[in-house]
Amino acid sequence: MTTLALLTLLVGCDDYEGPPLETVEAVDLDLYLGTWYEIASYPQSFQEGCTATTADYSLDDDGGVVVENRCRIGSVDGDEDVAFGRARVADATGAKLEVSFFGPFWADYWVIDLGADYEYAVVGHPSREYLWVLSRSPTLDPATYEGILERLEVQAYDTSMLVETVH
Repeated sequence: MTTLALLTLLVGCDDYEGPPLETVEAVDLDLYLGTWYEIASYPQSFQEGCTATTADYSLDDDGGVVVENRCRIGSVDGDEDVAFGRARVADATGAKLEVSFFGPFWADYWVIDLGADYEYAVVGHPSREYLWVLSRSPTLDPATYEGILERLEVQAYDTSMLVETVH
């Protein structure tokens, strides 16, 4: 991920004039930690060429959240690209987090849909310019994915912009 691309995400976009983005009621950080596979996302310059994308969340010795994003460039056999960052809980529900990949810049990372057993998660941004569908495995049941798409449309997301991730 380039510094410029990450800065674009971290600065955010404040020109969205639609309904407020709704998060899930609560996120248990301990259950959210671990490895997530990207199932689909809105294309972003900082992920250009990425396939087999994963995100791993863990606690550091001080109780902070370490973020490790990995992908393969060009194909599932391509060179690995890794970005390290950190995350912090931004509200009492745990559903609104902030992430940073460099310096003092933080970006909204809101959990807007979540499986009952944390088998999938959907992460968005209030601007509706960022969206990731995540799963604990490299595939997601088609019926589950269709349900996610329906709920995203209710949240004013353009699901036609989602690009499925190859694993």
